[in-house]
Amino acid sequence: MKNLNESTKIELWTATALIIFVFIFSAIQAVNIHSTFPQPIPYEPNFWVNMLFRHIISATCYFLLALFVKPELQKKDTNPSNAIFFVYTLIQVCAFTNLIDHYLLILLSVKMIANYFSRELQNKKNWLHSDITVLFAITIFLQACSLLLNNPIIIRASFFFILPIAIANYAILVFAVIPNLIDKKYRLLKFSGYSFLTTILSFGILVLLFSIFDSIENTDILGPLMGINPAIQLFIVPIFAWNVYKSRNRKNIEEITSLKTELGKSDATLNFLKSQINPHFLFNALNTLYGTALQENAERTGEGIQKLGDMMRFMLQENVEDKISLSRDVEYLNNYIALQKLRTSTSSDITIETQIDEQLNDFQITPMLLIPFVENAFKHGISLKYPSHIKITLQTHENKLFFDVHNSTHPKPDNDPEKLKSGIGLQNVKQRLALLYPNSHELIIRENAKEFFVHLTLQLTNNH
Repeated sequence: MKNLNESTKIELWTATALIIFVFIFSAIQAVNIHSTFPQPIPYEPNFWVNMLFRHIISATCYFLLALFVKPELQKKDTNPSNAIFFVYTLIQVCAFTNLIDHYLLILLSVKMIANYFSRELQNKKNWLHSDITVLFAITIFLQACSLLLNNPIIIRASFFFILPIAIANYAILVFAVIPNLIDKKYRLLKFSGYSFLTTILSFGILVLLFSIFDSIENTDILGPLMGINPAIQLFIVPIFAWNVYKSRNRKNIEEITSLKTELGKSDATLNFLKSQINPHFLFNALNTLYGTALQENAERTGEGIQKLGDMMRFMLQENVEDKISLSRDVEYLNNYIALQKLRTSTSSDITIETQIDEQLNDFQITPMLLIPFVENAFKHGISLKYPSHIKITLQTHENKLFFDVHNSTHPKPDNDPEKLKSGIGLQNVKQRLALLYPNSHELIIRENAKEFFVHLTLQLTNNH
């Protein structure tokens, strides 16, 4: 008792006082009930020994709940001891055999409820023990109330025999069966099959328990119990267990989905930057600007440098945002196309046609989502040796974006390092679309020996 905190000491002294009070109250009741007998039972030594033993058992169970079960449920990051189940089994056996007073059964159930609400909420390793705690507390509370209220024998028998089986069935379903079935094919069929088997098994357990602990009244109630048991074990418990598992893991699934989304966005952005902002692209842009400067005065060169600066500023500042205005993303797209046109403007065999509507709306879009398609078109659709063409259209109607890229294709030499990277950018953007716009986009990609076509429809959101 020296190592206990003050609140625990007060609780234990209070519980001890209550148990002593119940002992005195039970003794007085016994004296009053049997006062008419020639030799009152309270004066028999066995009566007092039995009563004292019952209350000592009750006190022992309470102390176990307070000094062992409670600290186990309050562990922060380790598994509680499975000896908790032994304590609950001990209490249930004592309740079966009438070794715990009905009033003290209620006290024990209240203590278990208190243990449940004082458990460590952040430790997911105590979920099994916490569930058993609250369900078992409700069970013994109902058992005690049914005895105190002298309910019909079938109700008392249901609480004493069927509910403990239901708790065990629930624990097995939630913590063993459903986690192993949730990601498998025909899971509902397998789950139903398991529930049917456990119902059959529960019949045998029910007969065994009834034959061992039938200390209520020697009446023929096994038949009605057999009728009630299937409804509980086959329907109520499986449905309850399934909903608890889904509800409890919904938050975990949402957290995992969110983490996958963030990881996918980071990975996609990193891969995109690696594929776009690399020496190959920068040297092409700089060479284009240098060639333009030789051909004319610095006006076009300055324009090209300005566009490149805008693009770099966009990538460094706005590309890290989750959503940006569609007008800013289109501006970046136009700058990219303008730079590429500078590179290809000297070739009469290259046709670049764009029809990109000016965006005066307040739509939001994930940054750098459209550019991979355009970059892919210039990378694989332009050849300085063969006639080439690219057509890009972008329109919005209501809250939908319609984006099309149509370009010629040319086989690359085997020694071209870009040949091995073909398709990486598109796979990347597919991944981002799946993560960021699930069920709100349509991507169609068609390809033949000479042409490549992309159509994207995207559901947009407003900036509110």
